[in-house]
Amino acid sequence: MKKYKVGIIGATGMVGQRFTTLLENHPWFEVAALAASSRSAGKTYEDAVGDHWLMSTPMPASMAKMVVFNAEEDVEKVASLCDFVFCAVNMKKEEIKALEEKYAKAECPVMSNNSAHRGTPDVPMIIPEINPEHAQVIEAQRKRLGTKRGFIAVKSNCSLQSYVPAIHPLMDLGVTNALACTYQAISGAGKTFKTFPEILDNVIPYIGGEEEKSENEPLKIWGHVENGVIVNAETPNITSQCLRVPVSDGHTAAVFVSFEKKVEMEEIIQRWESFKGAPQELNLPSAPKQFLHYFREDDRPQSRLDRNLENGMAVSIGRLRPDKQYTVKFVCLSHNTLRGAAGGAVLMAELLCAKGYLD
Repeated sequence: MKKYKVGIIGATGMVGQRFTTLLENHPWFEVAALAASSRSAGKTYEDAVGDHWLMSTPMPASMAKMVVFNAEEDVEKVASLCDFVFCAVNMKKEEIKALEEKYAKAECPVMSNNSAHRGTPDVPMIIPEINPEHAQVIEAQRKRLGTKRGFIAVKSNCSLQSYVPAIHPLMDLGVTNALACTYQAISGAGKTFKTFPEILDNVIPYIGGEEEKSENEPLKIWGHVENGVIVNAETPNITSQCLRVPVSDGHTAAVFVSFEKKVEMEEIIQRWESFKGAPQELNLPSAPKQFLHYFREDDRPQSRLDRNLENGMAVSIGRLRPDKQYTVKFVCLSHNTLRGAAGGAVLMAELLCAKGYLD
């Protein structure tokens, strides 16, 4: 595998910082450019971040002295230095859509952590173990954009990265309805306990836009490619509630699922434990060896104990049991800035590299 030169757009934010730590010693990717807002442009990365470094590990020494580009004004310069970019900017939705298309039209593919293009029919929204075939729409997107290499691919919302992977191996049982209540860590809001004191001893029962994403995005993930676009699935019917809780990292979901077919509890567990996807088959660098882990203990999974399982790229499941209104219920956990954000985007990029879309 050749070494790809990559950029991080939005490098100073929490997810951007997470990208730097994941890419520091990546076997396939080498960071060649960092970009952020005009406030940071022209400064070294360490000066631009200042005392707002939010990771538990030190800033990568190889990037500390890199001069930060202007994400909006230096598109051509960044594109000339990079084979593709990761994008995690904090801007208005329409501004993000325009910016990502600008990079794509500069023949620089975009691996986006943002929600702006998740509803665009010819932009694949990929969980690599679940819907790698959606990459097929890239060729149609390139025709629309008038590009040879450039395109946009997005990862899904962080909150559904816990329960959609758990439901997926059960879909052939005829999943009709699903209820997911998510209990989301403060890092999902780009916060720490120091910067979010109002979350201490508190639960906030509203996260803007999260419930709509949680209910609608899975239908695109489970959709199919037809005539150069992704056609959303019509089922299952999903409803959700999303709460912000005083946890640093790790989104937990309480999940209830109805099936058309009868199934034994042990068969469900066996399906989870044996499930593999393209990342495992291709042995991608960031792929967990085992994607779904089931805990038989009554008090697992727990955020502090289990969020870093398989370098934060696995999904933990527990408390499977029958339900009186639905067929079954269970609890899921995933690391929201690793599997749910930067790590998921890096894994998506690895998949697209292995499939030749980034050559």
